[in-house]
Amino acid sequence: MARWGRLKRVVCSAPLVFAVTGCRAERPPEGAAKAFVGSAACAECHQDIYDRWQGTLMANVIQDPAEHPEVVLGDFATPNPLVTFTLEDVAFTYGSKWKQRYFTQIGNDFYVFPAQWDVENAVWRRYGPQPGTDWWTEHYPNDQMQRPTGPLCDGCHSVNYDVATKSVTEWNVGCEKCHGAGSLHVEFPVAETIENASWPDDHVRADDVCLQCHTQGQPLTNPIEGQYYDWPVGYQPGDRLADFWALDEHHLGENTFTHWPEGSAHKNRMQGNDYVQSLMYARGVTCAACHDVHGTENEADLKLPGNAVCTECHSPQLQAGPRGTLAYHTQHEEDSEGSQCVACHMPRIAPTVGDVSVRSHTFRFLTPALAERYGMPDPCTSCHTDRSAEWATEELKDWPDVSPWRVQD
Repeated sequence: MARWGRLKRVVCSAPLVFAVTGCRAERPPEGAAKAFVGSAACAECHQDIYDRWQGTLMANVIQDPAEHPEVVLGDFATPNPLVTFTLEDVAFTYGSKWKQRYFTQIGNDFYVFPAQWDVENAVWRRYGPQPGTDWWTEHYPNDQMQRPTGPLCDGCHSVNYDVATKSVTEWNVGCEKCHGAGSLHVEFPVAETIENASWPDDHVRADDVCLQCHTQGQPLTNPIEGQYYDWPVGYQPGDRLADFWALDEHHLGENTFTHWPEGSAHKNRMQGNDYVQSLMYARGVTCAACHDVHGTENEADLKLPGNAVCTECHSPQLQAGPRGTLAYHTQHEEDSEGSQCVACHMPRIAPTVGDVSVRSHTFRFLTPALAERYGMPDPCTSCHTDRSAEWATEELKDWPDVSPWRVQD
């Protein structure tokens, strides 16, 4: 517990500037300052949302294994040459869906041990970005114990990370990460004292809340106080992210660490890089149209299960929808994997750990012919692993309502 005591000293929650006195609708003084108060301050008026949020991955990115031993997924009982540390050395775990990494504390900084647990395959894998991969590797030694998580990770895994003091209001993705500092809203619970993360009249600003962490890029003002940061320092909900952050560039035809040659994400944490290329983004559809990050019972906190989240907008009765039945559109049995919208329009092509990949968010159908030309995986042969791209192309040419010209590209 002594180690956790050191950890808690780094987490300095901002003082509750105004007492929580209930949900009374008054107006704050003109120009009143806002302070961060932590997610627990939101529970009194938003108990249902707070309770749902507590069960999400967002609320549990960072966990202390001494306090919650059940969160540890890695096999620490079986000796493994990659695992040069013990659970006693771990200040907290990071992640639980695809991979789990292990942070240690040295002074007021945290560092990621060079082994990670592949959740899907239940194996240890080496961790340590190599030169020529992430852009920041050229600015840090090739030694995990000399790569602090403050500039490289913690701004996205906390609320109100202070680059000067290396302190946070709250670990994990709390309410104020998306809604901004909440002290005025606690005292004056009216709409104008908090940021509405949906921004119904500004889809760019609404998506920026998600893109602040789900994109690959660089701050516009790197380095900051001598350190190179891998998250948008200074951005707060309600700002324009482009004033703080530049997305990594991609050039058609080039296969890079971050992008496939046709422009799709080539690694995790790039859902936003994908999405801003999509027709849905151009039409003003926001991330929140599909996901409820307060928590749902569905995969990826989708608002509706399975195809329902797509067919509420894309159906034969709506302008953007496919014609005919689902089986007609997909040429697969209706209840099969091949009739899942995401199987073709959001294929798993962005590697995250080992041979595990996450879904593309461009919503483009990547034809087998184009994928073969660029050396990429495609949705068809990713499932039909015993078949070739040429076979898939010929099959698509015979599908009703599919242009044989389009499947060539």
